[in-house]
Amino acid sequence: MQADQADPAVRECALELEAHPYRIQQIRRIVSAQLRYWRLDPLIDAASSGISELLANVHRHARPDKKCAVRLTLGGGRLTVAVTDHDRRLPHLQPVEPTATSGRGLTMVEAVSDAWGTDLLPDDGGKVVWFVLRTPAPVPAPTLVPLRTAVPFERTEPFEEIGRALPGRLPVAASVA
Repeated sequence: MQADQADPAVRECALELEAHPYRIQQIRRIVSAQLRYWRLDPLIDAASSGISELLANVHRHARPDKKCAVRLTLGGGRLTVAVTDHDRRLPHLQPVEPTATSGRGLTMVEAVSDAWGTDLLPDDGGKVVWFVLRTPAPVPAPTLVPLRTAVPFERTEPFEEIGRALPGRLPVAASVA
């Protein structure tokens, strides 16, 4: 993935590929790694599921080729995942039968995302199908507290006596081979 850092508040990554079944799992791993890098672990499952469905749609339906691009955009409290291909036919939600084994891709994208949509690209460039996930509230960085040094420990009793004096403590012997 390529990162674009033009606006420090917005992070982007993009990847171009051909949508073949064996590539979908690779893209899921790449997206998962990128989201871990951005510290968005809670979004990994939803983003991976959504991207799998969009890439499967490109594989099944896109013409004239299976070339596509995946773009992740993080900014404004949301993650936008977009898949662009060269086919200008827009996908649409279909009524889903409970026992159906296909045709549920966009229904799944709708279920895991906060919003989704499609847009035609200018100049017969194809289309983009996207979905949005709200990012979790940022976790504040832990506050570092300096350690204070205690009064140095002075042993006045043998170690055996110390072990007996502390309730719940058992003396432990260690061996190094």
